[in-house]
Amino acid sequence: MGGFFGVTSKEDCVFDLFFGTDYHSHLGTRRGGMAVYGKKGFDRAIHNIENSPFRTKFEKDVNQMEGTMGIGCISDYEPQPLIVRSHHGTYAITTVGKINNVQEIVDQLFRHGFSHFLEMSGGDINPTELVASIINQKDNLIDGIRYAQELIQGSMTILLMTPKGIYAARDRMGRTPVAIGKKDGAHCVCFESFAYLNLGYTEERELGPGEVVLLTPEAVVPLVQPGKEMKICTFLWIYYGYPSSSYEGISVEKMRYHCGAKLAARDAGSVKPDIVAGVPDSGTPHAIGYANASGIPFSRPFIKYTPTWPRSFMPTIQSKRDLIAHMKLIPVHDLIQDKSLLLIDDSIVRGTQLRETTEFLYRSGAKEVHIRPACPPLVYGCKYLNFSRSTSEMELITRRVIARLEPDLPEDPEEKEKVLQKYTDPDTPEYAAMLEEIRKEQNFTTLRYHRLDDMIESVGLEPCKLCTYCWNGKE
Repeated sequence: MGGFFGVTSKEDCVFDLFFGTDYHSHLGTRRGGMAVYGKKGFDRAIHNIENSPFRTKFEKDVNQMEGTMGIGCISDYEPQPLIVRSHHGTYAITTVGKINNVQEIVDQLFRHGFSHFLEMSGGDINPTELVASIINQKDNLIDGIRYAQELIQGSMTILLMTPKGIYAARDRMGRTPVAIGKKDGAHCVCFESFAYLNLGYTEERELGPGEVVLLTPEAVVPLVQPGKEMKICTFLWIYYGYPSSSYEGISVEKMRYHCGAKLAARDAGSVKPDIVAGVPDSGTPHAIGYANASGIPFSRPFIKYTPTWPRSFMPTIQSKRDLIAHMKLIPVHDLIQDKSLLLIDDSIVRGTQLRETTEFLYRSGAKEVHIRPACPPLVYGCKYLNFSRSTSEMELITRRVIARLEPDLPEDPEEKEKVLQKYTDPDTPEYAAMLEEIRKEQNFTTLRYHRLDDMIESVGLEPCKLCTYCWNGKE
């Protein structure tokens, strides 16, 4: 997906920028970048981080860069930040989001006299360059940012740095978070709220949906007021968010404990495992919540080996990612042999990794493996954020199973949607049949997903403020 960190300070900001950006490394896999502005003007560095962590790649740059303002990013796709020269002057820009109507926007820009875009290595247009091009259609940056938010179908959060300060714009529906921190003589802005804590900043506030502000060392100046509607991504709490973060005042770690407790309440008396375990790392807090609520001991029957494979997303090729995910898990045989295990993972997407993990537990001596995903079945591919490398919804295990159960699935979108909705309702026979097919295919002893209503209650925000599209197809 991607993460970002920006800082504007009365003193040199490169140290804060470097470590603040590095704290977002769990959100992206391919590119890291930093841009600074100081007495010498703009300076920038971008590196490939597929095979080496951000910190290692940027150590030399940190010693050479200087500036009182900077923006940095971890990107799962495009190289950024970009430095753009336009009628607005020179600025640096980085973005997080997804543009679903790229070709429509490109065609519109060409009609208005835009001459060309640079292609990335994969042949695609850099989305951040496209955002800059949209912004440059207007007479001032604020109107340009607002225009980009209106034109883009999907979502787009923007950091834009000029000699005046850093413009921070949260996406129109607030699907991704934007947190602001402060300390004497400086302000920072970031995706993950914990990223500034060890750098001496304290919480100032979070931006609202569609809100735009200008950060300077002295102030956070409101430019566009927040919208009234919000659809923040619920999957941030389930999986993507770092445990020490919070969004909209809701702690990620605490929410995951609540998830586990709700799963345990649904399970009460139906299964009697010897231990409860989580698939590391994100499944662990869900499992702790389950164990605390159920009284069944929590244990770690396998350990994630991270010294040489610290980042869960790499490499980028899916088959290799599956292999590395399997290689990371080291069994503790004394905690597996002849045991009935209840295993909690954050989700089941394709099913490949969890099936291999289950087989690995059986080979290590487990008697039973009960699976409890911490979210409902993923039935729809996300169209708002770059959460997955999936090129088709048929990569989802649910959709493959539904295709087998519904060989004559209607082609008409409305009729097809009526059928799919039956598989998102945990009280229908279609849902039960889907789970049983998944259970058999994956060789689980039992399978029970977190219910959507329980998951929403675990977050604690009003349902209307949460995006749950990937589970129920509701926009």
